[in-house]
Amino acid sequence: MSHNVFGTFTTEIPASELCVNFPPRVNSVGLWNRSEHTVLNMTAQFGKHSFPLPNRSMPLLELEMTFMYILTQFSYFFLKMFGLSGFIAQIVAGILLGDVGFHRITEKKDMQNPMFTFTNQEILNLIALLGYTLFLFLIGVQIDLSLICKTGRKAVYVGVSNFLVPMMVGMGAVLYFHRNWPLGNGQAVQLLFATAIQCSTTLPVIVSLLNQLKILNSELGRLGLSSVLISDLLYVFVVLIGSAAKSMDYDLLTGALNLGILVAFVLIVFYVGRPIMFWMIRQTPKGRVVKNSYVMCIMIAFLFSGVITHWCGMTVTAGPFILGLAVPSGPPLGSTLVKKLDFITNSVFMPVFVITCMMRVTLLPEVPRAHHWVVVATGVIIVTVFLSKFLASLVPALCCKMPVSDALALSLILSSQGVLEMAVYSLARDTWVITLSMYNALLCGVVINAIFIPPLVKRLYDPKRKYTGYEKRNISNCKPNSELRILACVTRCDNTPAIINLIDAVCPTQESPISVYVLHLIELVGRTTPIFISHNKQKRTVSNFTSSENVILSFDHFQRDNAGAVNVNVFTSITPAQYMHDDICTLALDKLTSLIILPFHRKWSILGSNTTIESENEKIREVNMSVLETAPCSVGILVNRGRIQSIEAATATISETFRVAMIFLGGNDDREALVFARRMAKDSCISLTVIHLLDSVEYKEEDNNGVKLDKAKWERLQEREMLRNMDMSSGNRYVSYVEVVVEDAAQTTTKLRSLLDEDEYDMFIVGRRHKVKSPQTSGLEQWCEFPELGIIGDLLSSTDSHSKASVLVIQQQQQK
Repeated sequence: MSHNVFGTFTTEIPASELCVNFPPRVNSVGLWNRSEHTVLNMTAQFGKHSFPLPNRSMPLLELEMTFMYILTQFSYFFLKMFGLSGFIAQIVAGILLGDVGFHRITEKKDMQNPMFTFTNQEILNLIALLGYTLFLFLIGVQIDLSLICKTGRKAVYVGVSNFLVPMMVGMGAVLYFHRNWPLGNGQAVQLLFATAIQCSTTLPVIVSLLNQLKILNSELGRLGLSSVLISDLLYVFVVLIGSAAKSMDYDLLTGALNLGILVAFVLIVFYVGRPIMFWMIRQTPKGRVVKNSYVMCIMIAFLFSGVITHWCGMTVTAGPFILGLAVPSGPPLGSTLVKKLDFITNSVFMPVFVITCMMRVTLLPEVPRAHHWVVVATGVIIVTVFLSKFLASLVPALCCKMPVSDALALSLILSSQGVLEMAVYSLARDTWVITLSMYNALLCGVVINAIFIPPLVKRLYDPKRKYTGYEKRNISNCKPNSELRILACVTRCDNTPAIINLIDAVCPTQESPISVYVLHLIELVGRTTPIFISHNKQKRTVSNFTSSENVILSFDHFQRDNAGAVNVNVFTSITPAQYMHDDICTLALDKLTSLIILPFHRKWSILGSNTTIESENEKIREVNMSVLETAPCSVGILVNRGRIQSIEAATATISETFRVAMIFLGGNDDREALVFARRMAKDSCISLTVIHLLDSVEYKEEDNNGVKLDKAKWERLQEREMLRNMDMSSGNRYVSYVEVVVEDAAQTTTKLRSLLDEDEYDMFIVGRRHKVKSPQTSGLEQWCEFPELGIIGDLLSSTDSHSKASVLVIQQQQQK
């Protein structure tokens, strides 16, 4: 008879006899150093089919983990072709190493499992449990509890309905089974436990799914994260009430003592430990790493917190999770803990945990007659709770006027299950809370859920769908003297002066104003959920995000200096680098901008006469390339090599001008760049030279009046007339137009090199002209280092040149 916190029930454990040496030997003497006496002892103990490895725990543990990782990667190599995640590969590896695979083969050969021996099972389970405890601790560190107070009405409706409706339906189903089916009280309690876990929707599982689908930062992803925060809060509240009631049920005095210790632990963690952690942050200089001594103190508290909650009658994993919630998320403390522990937790320990959970599953098991009805009831509850959770999330979303496909995708996301549910079932199986038959049924439900939900969500929801439009949003289609809307992205605070000076050079006036939307991009580290802040609506958040304060103050000063001509709105996005482009494009779409300005991923040192690369960020480069692919308007990449930051000094006196050269070859991107340059030419302090590189063959054909003009040649003639009349339309006496005839790409390169060597210009403006072939650049594609700059932009930004002239590369809106 087995007694547990959920009830009393009988569990049949098959009797077996196994001889084990205690304590087990840890280290091996080596594969080639075994004596004949040792081999004879092994053969006598394990039989003639024994594995040729000494029964030592350390070599066996290394072999077990190595085999797990190899099998996981081998499975993932094939599964990723079908769009399945690494979590499914770990599940497959666990099944192959468990009852259906390796264990079944050794069992047929009448020998003990040579790898996963009885003596090493506890060691492997201990490592798996440690990994899961670290996983929960890191999840707590990355959760920002303040976001719960900022959730919208739609998220509250969906989150509350997602938890309460399945709970009521599930409890009603259990009550019906208990009254009408031959189930005992203990079996009914098991069904109640399974129902409670089925009704939960855990934040780590949702975050993992959204990351897998690459929609974490989308509108649907943000709504799903907000909803699951509300659902999790309700679930934790119900669990605490259940734990307190359970403690009071058996022993009132012991239950009250355990509850008092738990409450005291929570109060100490949040009102003593959390202020100490903030003190650690204050002791850490800005931009520096947290001291290792502080990290060690938190890790000691991590280990001790598990002991405290174990004393209180709760699981050993509850304490570390509560402690993680008290750690301030984000840099410097939260991000440091995540950086130090994330790899070993998620890449080393958690695969072992998932695999060991699946190794307990028996496929096609022989269900005891006493457990037959409870297994059937478990299957019915899995389906019932899933459908009720799906409908409970779908109906509020439709009532809030969400599109049907988006509402279906959201309902599937909030009905998903993953590693946390698997962990709870595994711990319940180890403590005999549920039987092996029920454990098999519950884990089969998790596996089916994890396999089918991701492709269904991917089919229903495409985050790029909103960027597909028919409206032209570029500079060329803006009406004369109309408001120009620009989205300026800042990845480092030192991007601010160059971007401000570039916008100021576009000549904003009260008759032709500019609206600037500034987006400060910060990589999400040490947090789970992305954050998007509008500083114009939430002025009080400036002090909470000091990293954006300098950006806000600089653009506020720029707005005051250009009162009536410039309107500035500042936003901050804290998100993973792979999702930054989605925030950029979404904001550009919402604000109807005509141009997005992105900083180049390289930073040049502008001190001294030579320019050298100071740093480069490949993540920012990937963001730029993603924006170029999906942007709903024109995009400009600013390569700042120093002189754009000195434009104010250059235009301080009328005698000095800021010299700009526009390289024109033809095409949509070049025409867009020309319109931008023509707007800059309205400023009398800017000198603009338009250099038109003409192909020698086409130049002769266009001058021959007897040749019939096709559409392409007619467009080139129109471009030439527009360029020749540019100085008259701008009204600036410093505007000039130069035609340069080149025969091939070599002459184009020579001309551009001479412009850089002469160092006559402070800035170059070019079109990207991506995948546009022309005789002037034919053959240069293979030498292009950065395709996002185009061939001409890449040549002008080359590290071979010591020129300090900045480069602006413009791509016109690509309508999809």
